[in-house]
Amino acid sequence: MQVAATIADMRLARRKLPGTVGFVPTMGYLHEGHLALVTRARQEADSVVASIFVNPIQFGPQEDLASYPRAPERDLAMLEREGVALVFMPSAEEMYPSGYDTFVEMGKLTHRLEGAFRPGHFRGVTTVVARLFNIVQPDRAYFGQKDAQQLMVIRKMVADLAIPVEVVAVPTVREPDGLAMSSRNIYLNPQERQAATVLSKALFLAQGLYAQGERDAQKVRQQMISLIRSEPLATIDYVSIADVQTLDELDAIVCPALASMAVRIGKVHLIDNILLGDEGHPNRKERGGPAS
Repeated sequence: MQVAATIADMRLARRKLPGTVGFVPTMGYLHEGHLALVTRARQEADSVVASIFVNPIQFGPQEDLASYPRAPERDLAMLEREGVALVFMPSAEEMYPSGYDTFVEMGKLTHRLEGAFRPGHFRGVTTVVARLFNIVQPDRAYFGQKDAQQLMVIRKMVADLAIPVEVVAVPTVREPDGLAMSSRNIYLNPQERQAATVLSKALFLAQGLYAQGERDAQKVRQQMISLIRSEPLATIDYVSIADVQTLDELDAIVCPALASMAVRIGKVHLIDNILLGDEGHPNRKERGGPAS
C-alpha cells in the first residue's frame, strides 16, 4: 500500500493504478462503518483509494477540530489489511495553501437540518470533496447513509457540476444495541454511551409506526420527540421527517421519506437517520454528472 502526502505524489501514484478506481474519503479514526465502505469499493472497483484528512473548514469555531480523534498509524494498518492500494493523507497546508480562496457554495439543501445548526459546515464539506475528487479522479466514491444529508449534498454537487463520479451509498453500520457507528462515539462516557441508544430507538419507533400504517408525519415526529425527551442526558437539536430529495418537511409521509435527527448526549452532537418506505428506492447507488 502506498501513502501519498502531497497532491503531486498522489496524482503520480493514481496514474499508475490499474483499472477502475473506487474512492473512500474519511477523516480517519476508522471503525467498521468506514471498513464497510472499503469492502464495497473493493467489490466494485479494480483499485481502492482512501483519504485521511481532518478537514478544518467544515468545523465551526466552537466545534471539536482540535480534539477530533486521530490515530493515523492504526488507520493505515487497517486500510492495508483491507486491501487499499493507495492512501492520500495530506496536511491542511497541502490542501489549503497560503492564499487559498476558492469554495463551493450550494443552495437550500445545505441550509437545513445540519446546515441550520452548523453554519458553514457544508461549505467546507463540498469544497473538500470537490477538491478530493479533482485530485483523486475516481470512477466511484463511497459514502455512508448515516450522513444522509451529506450524501444528498454531494450527489447534488456532482450532478450540478457534471463531475464524472458515481456516488455510491452504503448502509449505516450499527453497534449490536443499535447505535450508529461514529468516530465521535469515543467521546461518550459509559452513561452517555447507554443514553445514546435513544437515537436509534426513536428511529426504529418511526419505522414501526410507518409499518403499522401511520402516515401523519407530525404524529410520528411527536412520538419520536417524546421518546428522546424521556432520556435525561439527551437534548434535541432537530427531529425531521422530510422529502428524501429536497429535505422539505412533510405533513404526510410519502415513499420514501427521510426520518433524521441530531441529538446532543452531554456535549456530543450525534446524528442518525432511517429511510421510511424505501422498498425499491435506489438509495444504494446513483450516478452524478450528465448521465444522472
